[in-house]
Amino acid sequence: MGGEDEEHLPPGQTAVPVGDEVVVDDETMRRALEAILMVTDEPLPVLTMARSVGRPTGDVAAALEELAAEYTEQGRGFDLREVGGGWRYYTRAEAAPYVERFVLDGQQARLTQAALETLAVVAYKQPVSRARVSAIRGVNVDGVMRTLVARGLVEEAGSDTESQATLYRTTTYFLERMGMQSLDDLPELAPYLPDMDDIEDELAAQTLPPAPTPDPQPSPDAESGEAETAPALDSTSTEEATDAEEAAEVEEAADAEEAADAEEAADAEEAAEVEEAAEVEVTEDVDVEDEVDVDVEDAALGVEAGVRDGG
Repeated sequence: MGGEDEEHLPPGQTAVPVGDEVVVDDETMRRALEAILMVTDEPLPVLTMARSVGRPTGDVAAALEELAAEYTEQGRGFDLREVGGGWRYYTRAEAAPYVERFVLDGQQARLTQAALETLAVVAYKQPVSRARVSAIRGVNVDGVMRTLVARGLVEEAGSDTESQATLYRTTTYFLERMGMQSLDDLPELAPYLPDMDDIEDELAAQTLPPAPTPDPQPSPDAESGEAETAPALDSTSTEEATDAEEAAEVEEAADAEEAADAEEAADAEEAAEVEEAAEVEVTEDVDVEDEVDVDVEDAALGVEAGVRDGG
């Protein structure tokens, strides 16, 4: 009876109904596993595939390991790896540049430095609230957390019992992208932490007393070589000093105006003296000319009288 049933199966496949399960041979199981892994978009646990092919999980795990070894030996462009608690096909490292060029067309969507730091805090402190992440990083991380959730790297993990704040944790996609089986594969933080000596030096530098204020420089107008320190002035002394300064400026302006008036008067007096001297000189010149004219007339009269007497 069993032989007659096998005649109606597809070529190359052996299936014997046993209750609600279908038992397949090893070769059929290998082909079935390859087909299932080809259409999945996330790592599949061994138990899920074992239920699909009707074989024990040990047989399925052994078949998957054999397939992964064959792909590596043959140098295929893809690889079968167990990541994130399941099995999935991945591009082999040698062919990754060509796939990136095809899928991304030369563009890569990378996380920013702020997103990477926030993701690291969530990975090591999960489940953790946004307020806690902000306190650790020292900046607001609301926008960055929304970006990580949108990319499927972080997800909500309930709420805090005391503050009712939403808690966040990393996803299985995060493990897949990081190539890890679980969070236990995260690297230890100890090698990246500062030494105790550095921490003690930093704390000592923060607790040092403030440096003393340097003494004021000596005044250049001081007669002695000792530095003079001006006494502290209150508001009243400052106002008095300002009034005295304004009074000194007014007095100085008055003195300057008075000096200008005196200089102007002296200039006017000097000009008057010069003018008077010029008038006196002109008068003397006129008198000399008059005397000369008189002498000439007298001489002319004398000559004329002599001529008449001689004639």
